[in-house]
Amino acid sequence: MSMLRKLIGPKSKYDKSIPYTYEARAQIIEGLDKYNYYLSDTICGLIEYLEKNGIQPDEVVIYEVYQDKEKEIQREFYTTEKGGWLYRPEICQSFEQHYKGHIHKGECSFADRERKGIGP
Repeated sequence: MSMLRKLIGPKSKYDKSIPYTYEARAQIIEGLDKYNYYLSDTICGLIEYLEKNGIQPDEVVIYEVYQDKEKEIQREFYTTEKGGWLYRPEICQSFEQHYKGHIHKGECSFADRERKGIGP
């Protein structure tokens, strides 16, 4: 990665047709508007982080965060029929239609991003 790219970040972060980042919200106490927030630059990175930290799909709501809006992702895009997490490459295939033109077999517009996650 060049010095300039390190300073300005991944090129794909400037593409307004795909999310800037992904955010999962897990309600801390049922009935209260208090959440733990988890973030990653990629959906696959976020799911790997959530799974590593023992967080199940039914415990979170995941959002695509664009530069000017956020949008809830339908659960069926990132879960199996039994309600478990989808992992790479299956999750890539799931999002192929959702992000038309950005994810192809063996290629992904998100490839220049870090896949690590962060959270509380």
